[in-house]
Amino acid sequence: MSDRERLLNLLQTRALEVRRVTLSSGRISDYYIDCKRVTLSSEGAYLTAKLMLGMIDDDVSAVGGLTLGADPIVASIAVLSHIEGRNLPAMIIRKEPKKHGTMSFIEGPVLDTGTKVAVVDDVVTSGASLLKSIERIVAAGFRPVQAMAVLDRQEGGREAIEEAGYRLETIFTRDDLKIKL
Repeated sequence: MSDRERLLNLLQTRALEVRRVTLSSGRISDYYIDCKRVTLSSEGAYLTAKLMLGMIDDDVSAVGGLTLGADPIVASIAVLSHIEGRNLPAMIIRKEPKKHGTMSFIEGPVLDTGTKVAVVDDVVTSGASLLKSIERIVAAGFRPVQAMAVLDRQEGGREAIEEAGYRLETIFTRDDLKIKL
């Protein structure tokens, strides 16, 4: 089984629930996928990092995403990138600014202004989380050059991200899950 097939199997068996649920976007769905059940497991973290690292352009110098869905992904990519000699530091983007100290939205190593960043998330529905990450990365003086996710639910997020001038790259789409409703 390939790494991609193994990750898909983990998502289907450990993260997918076929039931009516309200998503963070406020939309109602007939299924829920909790990627953290996979991205926080050792095998899932490794597979996600390996597949995403392979998608990240050579000129990218950091990886970041909005807490909480992106946290295990950016950390895993940072670790694997070090092992593979690429050394991509991770950025965690807060939903609210820090209340003390730097009072910033972004946590991570100090990076040069203009650093190119791959922005990641676990699941894209409306695209709001990736777009918020992109906005905060720009405001901090960095250059978001890639938008990536584990799964595109195919509910308008890709279009919203493309309308903002970015191309969404994902490992999987809803169709890959082969959901039986």
